[in-house]
Amino acid sequence: MKLYYLQGACSLASLISLIEAGAAFEPVAVDRKTRKVPDGRDYTEVNPKGYVPALEFDDGDVLTENAAVLPYIADLNPSANLAPPVGTRARLRLQEWLGYLNSELHKNFSTLFNSAAPEAMKQIARDNIVRRTAYIEGKLGDKPFLLGDSFSVADAYLYVILSWRQKVGVDLSQFPKVTALYDRIRARPAVQSARKAEGLDD
Repeated sequence: MKLYYLQGACSLASLISLIEAGAAFEPVAVDRKTRKVPDGRDYTEVNPKGYVPALEFDDGDVLTENAAVLPYIADLNPSANLAPPVGTRARLRLQEWLGYLNSELHKNFSTLFNSAAPEAMKQIARDNIVRRTAYIEGKLGDKPFLLGDSFSVADAYLYVILSWRQKVGVDLSQFPKVTALYDRIRARPAVQSARKAEGLDD
């Protein structure tokens, strides 16, 4: 199994989750400038959508999209407790969080990385990020993680999205619970290992 990733991109959540799960996999870096993989192919030959993550199975089939990849990784090792069991209400909450993070938080950050986006559009995205983060702050309550007492793949995804905030000039310091959650996740050994593997500064 191979994980195709871009340094510091949302695929970092999959890398963190694979390490947390203790899964056997090969990380494959996609060149940010050329969008090529180490064997010389264009990355779109792996994933025609052109973005990460992409999880390639041993038979060559490829799974994409965080909302699909992250639960799959969690289910590789149920004992790692990265996702509630399928068919439970808690599992639905995981899917709910993954959908929210992907469509409401991640996509607004994506606008800020787009050099062609006009400033007015970027300001709308910043305002949306603050509102979406305020929702997370309110839902956390006294819980250490999004789903309660246990770290999940949704927390890994949230961590990666929040790690972009300083790069794009979004101040979320007014949300102490979200900030504490971010720091709590960053301190996890799997997160440190994933960051080191991608060559990210500490």
